[in-house]
Amino acid sequence: MIHRPFLDIPALLSVGGCLTLPGSKSISNRVLLLAGLCEGTTRLHGLLDSDDTLVMKNALSALGCTLQTEGSSLHITGLGGRLINHQAQLFLGNAGTAMRPLTAALALLCATQGGEFKLSGVARMHERPIADLVCALQELGCNIDYLGTPGYPPLLLRGGFRNGHACLQTQQPLRVKGDVSSQFLSALLLALPLASQHRPCVIEVVGELISKPYVEMTLKLLKQFGVSVAHENWQRFTIEQGSRYASPGDFHVEGDASSASYFIAMGALAAVDQPLRIEGIAENSIQGDLAFVDAAKHMGAHITSGPNWLEVRRGRWPLKPIDLDCNHIPDAAMTLAVMALYADGPSRLRHIASWRVKETDRIHAMTTELRKLGAQVHASPDSIEVTPAQRWRRAAIDTYDDHRMAMCFSLAAFHPLIRDAAPQPVRIMDPQCVRKTYPDYFQTFFSVARTHTSWIPVITIDGPTASGKGTVGSSVASRLGYHVLDSGVLYRAAALAALRRNMPATDETSLAALAAALPLRFMGEQVWLDNEEITELLRDEAVGAMASKVSALPAVRSALMQLQLSFRQLPGLVADGRDMGTVVFPDAALKIFLTASATHRAERRHKQLILKGNQATMDDLRAELEARDARDTQRSVAPLKPAQDAVLLDNSTLSATETVDAVLHAWQKTNRFAFPGH
Repeated sequence: MIHRPFLDIPALLSVGGCLTLPGSKSISNRVLLLAGLCEGTTRLHGLLDSDDTLVMKNALSALGCTLQTEGSSLHITGLGGRLINHQAQLFLGNAGTAMRPLTAALALLCATQGGEFKLSGVARMHERPIADLVCALQELGCNIDYLGTPGYPPLLLRGGFRNGHACLQTQQPLRVKGDVSSQFLSALLLALPLASQHRPCVIEVVGELISKPYVEMTLKLLKQFGVSVAHENWQRFTIEQGSRYASPGDFHVEGDASSASYFIAMGALAAVDQPLRIEGIAENSIQGDLAFVDAAKHMGAHITSGPNWLEVRRGRWPLKPIDLDCNHIPDAAMTLAVMALYADGPSRLRHIASWRVKETDRIHAMTTELRKLGAQVHASPDSIEVTPAQRWRRAAIDTYDDHRMAMCFSLAAFHPLIRDAAPQPVRIMDPQCVRKTYPDYFQTFFSVARTHTSWIPVITIDGPTASGKGTVGSSVASRLGYHVLDSGVLYRAAALAALRRNMPATDETSLAALAAALPLRFMGEQVWLDNEEITELLRDEAVGAMASKVSALPAVRSALMQLQLSFRQLPGLVADGRDMGTVVFPDAALKIFLTASATHRAERRHKQLILKGNQATMDDLRAELEARDARDTQRSVAPLKPAQDAVLLDNSTLSATETVDAVLHAWQKTNRFAFPGH
């Protein structure tokens, strides 16, 4: 996968349409573990596919569970409460929903069945506290050691009992703090049925329990897997004696309510002409973050709902400021902080101390990045107050390897909706951090967002035959997260179709009609003509020669013009050809013209042909390229020449990678941001 250091989001004006949410991360990792602890096979449907769920699946596989994918479902044959593999090193990334519950479950299994397990993660995971959970498990009799800083992962779980205990100490209530992370309590609730054979297991929460809706979700999921847990005012939880995990057979994962918050916010900001419909989330969702709907309504959104959908429209505008205790929606509260930029007064989010022990210190991160945009922000250990910017600033948003930072700050692109805010892009650094929970977030985001076509940036890469335009254009687009238009493919497809029909290169009328009705479609790097993949066929020398002649015909070029213009879609386009910067996209933000010599281009083409087993001479290839250059530069319509404002790039002696880097450097100079280092 190509690393994408940043994504520039053009200024946006509206949203509309329909989208389907991915599966809930919180539900997915909980049911993965429950299915792994069950006896028999559980079929999970709609499971989230992300970095966090991948590390959980890898861990279950390492422990001896059988995982099989069938269509869109995952079938897990669990351990039945018995360890198969008694030793493993488990890497859990930055997934708290994997680290905490696996620590609890494996500590209990080790204590009763023996074994040795090392649990580690990325550097940030080793900064996220786990002492409250470990202390509770050690009091129970589990043998857990810190391998680094006390109180933090990595951990070593071993068989045998701590302090010489002969069995797990379940006679007295197990005490755990509730004011740092509800995941500690959830982890114990998910694991303790393993220790309930001889007596009930009781957990007492010390201090106030935060994020109660997440604990409530855990209880509801346990019930669906056969385990009933009673609680007294969220402070004392009792797991019945003899509790045993029972597979429900089939389990359907709800759409992710935390992810829904970004799209609910989009609708509240910009769904004016049509509603934004969000599918995959039910009215009776077990996810506490659906309470975000009430907060969005308070700020002015109009929201209607059905059995498996929400529809959002803009209501009050500007949004109404909010003062909210966010203890029940800590993740979704980040979205409210960015929505506060669009309110007509200061907003205050309280009871968010848990932000400091998430994927990053989110209070610090949100404060820093909101200020970049021009907002006034006052932060305390437990709250944040946001006053909208008097003047919006162009900014590059650092994401701190935190998926939610990337997703919620995408909403900053709607700033032209604020009176007097000049349209300008928002740069999201390291946008691929969204893989943690929502790998397709930005594709979904752009599928429902709208803006002026002229605001969508275009980079054109023109140049003569065999100058590497296609390779460079595709790589630049991948690096920027933009769409790509290889105009040569369009002309080659028309040429291939013409050759198959024995059309002469001089029959301009027939060729134009053929081009206008070309049933062409693109699937990744594949090119399809009607129902046939033609990617390799387009590279044939005869097709290339015919394309050079066809592309010189004014009627053919006109027929393909609209198709080329249609490629200009959010978030941007890289278009390569011979007249992209001069004719098709004269308003392109950056125009590159490659000037590799015919000799160097012939050498490259010669190497390619030799590798394919084809014979050719350098002299013939150079003569052919020079003839094409002459034909392309002398044609009456759209002759091959650099645009007046093009950057001339001689890539005669540059590799493809070096050429791509040169183009990206030019783009950085063209598209400067106000903050150093970006």
